[in-house]
Amino acid sequence: MTNSLVLGSASPRRADLLRQIGLSFDVITSDVDETLLPGEDPSTYCKRIAHDKARDVASRCEGRVIIGADTVVVIDGGILGKPADESEARSMLEKLSGRTHTVITGVSVLERVTGECETFSVTSHVTFRTMNPEEIDRYIATGEPIGKAGAYAIQGKAAVFVRWISGSYSNIMGLPIYETALALSRFGIRAV
Repeated sequence: MTNSLVLGSASPRRADLLRQIGLSFDVITSDVDETLLPGEDPSTYCKRIAHDKARDVASRCEGRVIIGADTVVVIDGGILGKPADESEARSMLEKLSGRTHTVITGVSVLERVTGECETFSVTSHVTFRTMNPEEIDRYIATGEPIGKAGAYAIQGKAAVFVRWISGSYSNIMGLPIYETALALSRFGIRAV
């Protein structure tokens, strides 16, 4: 391990966003139970999972500051996770078609030695245009929806479906950069 900053996520998008703002870091993936608790709202859920990821990684590394994050897509009050297969991806995309949904990312920045931690969430809204079944099938055939919350990647091919966004674009990608950089600065880690 060479850096004092550790990203507790295997997400290449999160890593790209941190590199974009000039940060050097190591990556260690977490292995936490991501089961939704009964009655848990989406914001509380993603903050809890982000914090659990940061704590899990902190227990297994020597880095000084750890970032844990979790992103969820919410529509009709329910969380759309990562589709396991094409059928699940199709169902999610049909639900998002022609509608506005919410993207929430929970972030937890943890100082390993002192245990000091800052955990927060950021919310953005995304409106998709109406997609016909053939478009959904072509998008699924690219393989991009699998493993993505809500079955899409806004920075990828799904950008053609997005009519409007409100809030942080980087949040929709998986890590709200403005808020994360502010939190990191409180732990002495400066971007750019």
